[in-house]
Amino acid sequence: MTSETVVTILCGLAILAGVAGTVIPVLPGSILIGASLLAWAIWGGAGSAGWVVFAVAMVFVVAGMAASAVLTGRKLKEHAIPSRSIVAALVAGVVGMFIIPVVGLFVGFAAGLLLSELLRTRNIGNAATSSWAALKATGLGMLAEFGLACLAASTWVIGVWIAAASG
Repeated sequence: MTSETVVTILCGLAILAGVAGTVIPVLPGSILIGASLLAWAIWGGAGSAGWVVFAVAMVFVVAGMAASAVLTGRKLKEHAIPSRSIVAALVAGVVGMFIIPVVGLFVGFAAGLLLSELLRTRNIGNAATSSWAALKATGLGMLAEFGLACLAASTWVIGVWIAAASG
């Protein structure tokens, strides 16, 4: 097994983890994909094709990160949800991950967000409405980043096929 093959396998696994990380906030996401693409372009043995793949896939990675931030931020601002509620939700999500296996992150995030909004608004109806809006905004941002991360990963797979066929 050549060093280029080892690099390609390791980068593929890291890209897979990065795609999963766009949906599972505890894992590194798009940044890991970008770093893996760069490593493959440098050490993957694909030559100039590796750099073309890197450039095209990075467009998807950057677009995904930007879309996630813009879509989520716009919706949170639209519903006047403060950053502290999101931070409280993230902390509760991490705690929930250790308390409830598999789904604790999501349950903790939702519960932390609802509790923070309840403390802020002092009204369960308003807190539920704003929490639901924040959850939808977060989900929409994650979905956009996930889709573009999948496009970046697909670009890499096509690049690996082309590099293997040509060399």
